[in-house]
Amino acid sequence: MTHLPRVAVTAGDPAGIGPEVVLKALASPERPPAEYVVYGPGDTIEAFARRMGWKGVAALGVELVDIPLEAEVPLGQVTAAGGRVAAEAVLRAARDAMAGKVDAIATAPLNKESLRAAGYSFPGHTELLADVAGVKDVAMMFVGGPLRVALVTIHRSLRSVPDAVTGAEVARVGRLVHRELPRFGATRRRIAVCGLNPHAGEGGLFGTEERDAIAPAVEMLKREGIDCHGPFPADTLFPRAFQGEFDAVIALYHDQGLIPVKLMAFGKSVNVTLGLPFPRASVDHGTAFDIAGQGIAAEGSMLAAMKVAVQLALAR
Repeated sequence: MTHLPRVAVTAGDPAGIGPEVVLKALASPERPPAEYVVYGPGDTIEAFARRMGWKGVAALGVELVDIPLEAEVPLGQVTAAGGRVAAEAVLRAARDAMAGKVDAIATAPLNKESLRAAGYSFPGHTELLADVAGVKDVAMMFVGGPLRVALVTIHRSLRSVPDAVTGAEVARVGRLVHRELPRFGATRRRIAVCGLNPHAGEGGLFGTEERDAIAPAVEMLKREGIDCHGPFPADTLFPRAFQGEFDAVIALYHDQGLIPVKLMAFGKSVNVTLGLPFPRASVDHGTAFDIAGQGIAAEGSMLAAMKVAVQLALAR
């Protein structure tokens, strides 16, 4: 890519901090060089820009794709209108990425309750983007500090996780991570897999998922030439990855993977969707309805997401 990448930035739920962190990141001197297009409710975004002392979005040197609101959205409240406009902004940006109109997407947070109120059954960005892109082989990976952590399961109850951790799913995510790691500067592609149970099952004493599903998947990946190891107890694996022994960790459920990343780099870590036909990066936080409109939201993760989106666009 010889030109500056063109990056779509979706403003998230207008009842939350999305518009604020997007505009603050775009106004930051640390904003990476790119052409930016903001997708969201124009009136809301322009009004917030003026409250922050800017003469509209154009003063920040970016374009605006207006996704109009169908009803007023009060700050800090779950609404169908807010969920709908946030989802439609993501869908519009994704379709533009599929059509080659933008090179990458950086997303501000959605609110899952608002999405559901608007009639969307998707629990988050990952599933929504996979659907619009027509792909199923996707995975969520968080990048923060020295850690890169991909998830086998995402938004589901803890009670349902063991049944969802199959050898096929562990192997599928392992292949995705192996394929995508060079885009993140990891040429060696050393991958480690967490165990599901304490002490990785302790030889079957604390559970058999490691023996029955996870270890066979790791061996399969090794036979395919992938540098994969485990399953290891998660409590000792993450310190090893932090010290540089592995280039990526595969965690088996949401909090197992995200707690270490956010402990090390909260506010600066980035959520990346692997497997999409276009790069997508997102913030590591939610809509923060409790502080919406107060002007105190930190833009660090949004800025980090924009930097990763630009990096991935250039890497293509």
